[in-house]
Amino acid sequence: MTEGRLAKPMFQRTELLLGPETMDALWKTRVILFGVGGVGSWCAEALVRSGIGHLAIVDSDCVCITNVNRQLQALPGTVGRIKVEVLAQRLRDISPAADIKVFPIAYDESTADSFDMQSYDYVLDAIDSLSHKLGLIRKALSLGCRLYSSMGASARLDPTKVRTGSLWKTRDCPLAMRVRKRLRRHGITTAITVVYSEELPRESMETSDCGTPACHCPRRAFSLDGEEVDAHEWCSSKKYINGSIMPVVATFGMSLSSLVIGDVVERCGGLPGGKR
Repeated sequence: MTEGRLAKPMFQRTELLLGPETMDALWKTRVILFGVGGVGSWCAEALVRSGIGHLAIVDSDCVCITNVNRQLQALPGTVGRIKVEVLAQRLRDISPAADIKVFPIAYDESTADSFDMQSYDYVLDAIDSLSHKLGLIRKALSLGCRLYSSMGASARLDPTKVRTGSLWKTRDCPLAMRVRKRLRRHGITTAITVVYSEELPRESMETSDCGTPACHCPRRAFSLDGEEVDAHEWCSSKKYINGSIMPVVATFGMSLSSLVIGDVVERCGGLPGGKR
């Protein structure tokens, strides 16, 4: 067992499936995850519970009461807290020996060089802003990073329609269609594996206060040490707010994490005993 993975019994059931060599490889694997909302928060926990030893999480947002229906770190008692800090605290409680880094900033052109993406084995995209998502995809591809990306998880009801596959072959996903169109404008046709849904998105009810003066987003955020800072409010910059539910977004997050785990398994020669 790799030195530092102190709680070997914690990963015993995973090791029974994957074998000690693959568990060591998972512990050494470095992942950076952009976006820890409905998709990213569940992805982060699945990675850590599966034995990933190095995880960086990136998000500038703080917990809003409207996040409680679907985001792992969102509880009534964590409203106003910085998302990556609350989530990192939970991840460290799960796997105390894991290296969990937090970046409480948004990915955009001004911060693109802040993350040293080439030092990670996997770059995961769970960003819900189209412009920032495209920027991250283009940057990661230009650096030769191994990238997995989540497409649209909102406005769906059926988790059994969630799939993984090529960005260029998705269907019934308007976000994937927009991403493809904009990447082609930049001459990018590189193979990209994504998580998407084959369920057509549903119309959202016209009842949201998001983006209006009645918006529930906190205007002030609180760090782990109690320091009060300005909260980053996204709602007013969005053209529309879609409804979403935990079973679907969590399935997206689990699927995103499984792409990493599956790739590590394959690079270690597959499951022991010839099981595939």
